[in-house]
Amino acid sequence: MDITSTLQDYHLLGLVIGICTFLVIGLFHPVVVKCEYHYGTSCWWWFLLLGCACTILSLIISDILGSTILGVVGFSSFWTIKEIFEQQERVRKGWFPRNPKRRYPWDNDASV
Repeated sequence: MDITSTLQDYHLLGLVIGICTFLVIGLFHPVVVKCEYHYGTSCWWWFLLLGCACTILSLIISDILGSTILGVVGFSSFWTIKEIFEQQERVRKGWFPRNPKRRYPWDNDASV
């Protein structure tokens, strides 16, 4: 008996998927902050590759729980691409710390 059928027997699958989704989204927030701080927006393509890989794997895997979690990670990765660019804007506004070792697009802009 596998974990998915056990969870389905007790009607807990939705609860477990919800908890995992909450954890994945919670994990991606500090990842966005750290990636933007260290690498800027140039790391967006990492999340594109991760999102594509997880989405493809979610289509291949037959286990409902595994497929769903991979789908959540995949689409959270796609959403992270947008968040990386928004995080850079939050840094520009001073809401998050700026990495003193990096140059930012607005560094050459005299109006800011």
